[in-house]
Amino acid sequence: MVQVHILVVEDEPKMARLLHRGLTERGDIVEVAPTGETAVALAMTGEFDVVLLDVTLPGMDGFEVCRRLRAAKVWAPVLMLTARSAVEDRIRGLDAGADDYLPKPFSLAELLARIRALVRRGPVVRPTLVTIGDLTLDPATRRVWRGEREIALSSKEFTLLEMFMRRPDQVFTRDRLLAHVWDIAYESRSNVVDVYVRYLREKIDRPFGRRTLETVRGVGYRLRDSSR
Repeated sequence: MVQVHILVVEDEPKMARLLHRGLTERGDIVEVAPTGETAVALAMTGEFDVVLLDVTLPGMDGFEVCRRLRAAKVWAPVLMLTARSAVEDRIRGLDAGADDYLPKPFSLAELLARIRALVRRGPVVRPTLVTIGDLTLDPATRRVWRGEREIALSSKEFTLLEMFMRRPDQVFTRDRLLAHVWDIAYESRSNVVDVYVRYLREKIDRPFGRRTLETVRGVGYRLRDSSR
């Protein structure tokens, strides 16, 4: 059995003890961080094979911990553990850079199986920047620039722009954008896509005299890559 070095980020003492005991009994090396700040400092050493990360932490929450680790190019697999099992929370965790998500309560057997799967996969060196012309997006830090100027985007605006930038010149229907960026609570007749495309244009195009985010009449939208 391969020995795994695991960082457990959990502020609830009873849960931290249970995880520590269950993991060390199988021969793993386990360290416990009770706060997000401590977790970031420990994980930055690069010594851990897996990070088990609770979402609800005092001060810096698990989402922010994950974002900071990815921004610092710490690519150890992150498995989020939380009682917050809503679809929106799972999406937030994965968008922050987590590799897997396990709702509480969970069985130790399932946790161990997920850890084994993450260790087999190993840390992945992920691309840090997506660039279309002079428009640059950093998935790890969720920041965007046009040239040297940084552009502040909301979470939904960022997710929408990332979808466009990862597939330049591809036309997306409103229904597809709605399904990817918003949850099923939105009806297909909602105009939320049009509203957020307009918000994006006001931030990434108009101040710079550009027209890269195009409407394809009767179909949807695309981000034009003028450099091709």
